[in-house]
Amino acid sequence: MTQINPTVQAFQVPFIDVTSDDAIFEGEGWDAVVVIAPSLADIKQDEINLLAAHARQIDMRVGKSATLLFAPGLAGGRLIISPVVDADNTYNDVRVFAKAARDGIAIAKAAGATKPLLVVPSVGDKRYQYAQQVAALACGQELWQPLEAREAHALVPSFKAIGLLNSACYSLLVNAAESGRVLARDLCGTDPERMSAIGFAQHCVDAFADSGLAVSVIDQVEKLKNDYPLLSAVGRSSFGVDRHHPRVVKLEYVGEGPVTKTLFFAGKGVVYDTGGADIKVAGSMAGMSRDKGGAAAVAGLMKALSIFKPKGIKVVAELGLVRNSIGSDAFVTDEIIRSHAGVRVRIGNTDAEGRLVLADLLSHLRIQAEQAVNPQLFSVATLTGHVVRAYGGYSALIENSVAKQQGVAALLANVGEQWGEPFEVSRLRPEDFDKVADKNGAADVVSSNNGPSSITARGHQYPAAFLLKASGLQQTPLAFTHIDIAGSAVEGDPLYGKPTSSPLVALLQFAVV
Repeated sequence: MTQINPTVQAFQVPFIDVTSDDAIFEGEGWDAVVVIAPSLADIKQDEINLLAAHARQIDMRVGKSATLLFAPGLAGGRLIISPVVDADNTYNDVRVFAKAARDGIAIAKAAGATKPLLVVPSVGDKRYQYAQQVAALACGQELWQPLEAREAHALVPSFKAIGLLNSACYSLLVNAAESGRVLARDLCGTDPERMSAIGFAQHCVDAFADSGLAVSVIDQVEKLKNDYPLLSAVGRSSFGVDRHHPRVVKLEYVGEGPVTKTLFFAGKGVVYDTGGADIKVAGSMAGMSRDKGGAAAVAGLMKALSIFKPKGIKVVAELGLVRNSIGSDAFVTDEIIRSHAGVRVRIGNTDAEGRLVLADLLSHLRIQAEQAVNPQLFSVATLTGHVVRAYGGYSALIENSVAKQQGVAALLANVGEQWGEPFEVSRLRPEDFDKVADKNGAADVVSSNNGPSSITARGHQYPAAFLLKASGLQQTPLAFTHIDIAGSAVEGDPLYGKPTSSPLVALLQFAVV
């Protein structure tokens, strides 16, 4: 296996809290001032305001689009004004600050700065109460480079550090979240041979060394087949190739003090999805190395927790890592396979493999949750094309009746809105359970229909009904929320765009609320 250079693995720009406005001046160690504000009037520093006002007299773009100004006396002689566009629009959310931050930090990088100071004035609108943290994290998203490129070209981070002016000690949270996001992007965005199930698992083991997390990997073939029968069915054809063998990674975080709530996460890590016997055709197999975005986001969340160290919570995760390979031993439609929970599952389509992986993981987590303090279960997966058709680039939340009574999706959606990772909330209906009923009774449940989810009515809702039944959760009073991130896991090009690590930040904030 390729050894990872530690400097490559830790490709992250540190954020530093800065408490004095004097930091904007030359000689304070910073070499650019990047201002993110809805208007020039929101800027609190008179020196910046004066320079911006003079510049606007000769360039009307100042305050309307991101611009670099020559600023004698300020840090590095560089002042970058990146306006937050349309902040007053009541339909907008804090992502307008994220966009402005990305525009501004990109200019700072191109201008040759190595230690910029980020200035985000506070505004009264409650939608923007976490604008500074969201802006900082947006800089991290802008600056990340793929693991393969970092190794091939010996890339190092663009900046030595980014200062957060008047941040009220936000840097610990931001650094923890960004460390998790770097890990998640690397896991999701790296090619399917380098980040095979074995490679993904080893990358996690390396990333969590000395983290304080309990980490274990299930790699024994017989144990996988016995304890994760649906996952092993997905990977059946991959067992013939040693380097493609499945893995299950188990992670556990326990904060200091009495545990007041316990969160359980199942992460879908299909490291490559060919569609299996129901093979993807007409070019639709491209980009399927990104079908591990759910497991990647959960791994990143655990990394962030290990650094931020919130008290009073326990978080348990299982990551199902498998390659849905084509071959003579591949599982096929019409097979009936008994899940870990003992539920007989008829396979409706081998390209609906992610829900099979999740069902076994959730069954294991269910057993632990039954004895846990205030348990809530979640699955995170790039699961359906339907969610993209329905909601575009937004993640969907589909909760069971217990979670709905507890207000889980409503709370998570509110947190996501504030932190720049918004969700759409869907509902389970009786029709969703009808759709997964086996009509002739040979099986207890059907995994899917035999058509693409994107053209199937309720194509992203009914898989949650399957998960409840196949995992045994339907018979328990446990809160469960399924999170479909097929539309939000990658930005830009849906095949090879930059991984977002969504919904890591929202889940981190939800965990510590």
